Amino acid sequence: MEKHSKPTKYAAPAGGKRRQHLHDKDSMKEKRKQSNAEALGIAPVEEESFMDLMKTELLTLKANRTKIRYANTYRLESYNKFQDYVVRNKAQEILTNKLQETKYDGVSSPSLCASISEEILMAIKELGYDRYKYVVSILIVEKAGQAINVASRWVWDVQRDTWVSAKCETETFIVLALVMACYYE
Repeated sequence: MEKHSKPTKYAAPAGGKRRQHLHDKDSMKEKRKQSNAEALGIAPVEEESFMDLMKTELLTLKANRTKIRYANTYRLESYNKFQDYVVRNKAQEILTNKLQETKYDGVSSPSLCASISEEILMAIKELGYDRYKYVVSILIVEKAGQAINVASRWVWDVQRDTWVSAKCETETFIVLALVMACYYE
């Protein structure tokens, strides 16, 4: 009695067709290189030598490229010097526009101070004074018939640092804006 065996799938010899396929791809690449070289009228260059040439060129470029160093200018003045009157007018304008019809409210005053100081700071930065850092301080005080003394203390360079103040007064409160411009080298 004969046994019926199941048909087996044909297993190709290891790497037979695969090797042939890879060999065909390599030969196609070579033909392409040769035809491209012939079209351009130059001799074909092997890929390995071309890659070596590119690597050596890149290394040469990196070796020749040095970091550019600039000499110190020892310049202590800014090109665009801080102008007190321009900043004072800008701060005064912002205070007047923002607070014209506002009533004093102790709860909303901190957020109002923050928004006004941010607005003044952005306006000053747009003026483009170089080598300055700014501190903007806003003080809102309710009118109650009292006197006010405001004092600030800073380590100050008298020749380069400066400050500006602007004041806005309404029926219910007084707002004082202080802008300190500290020179930064």
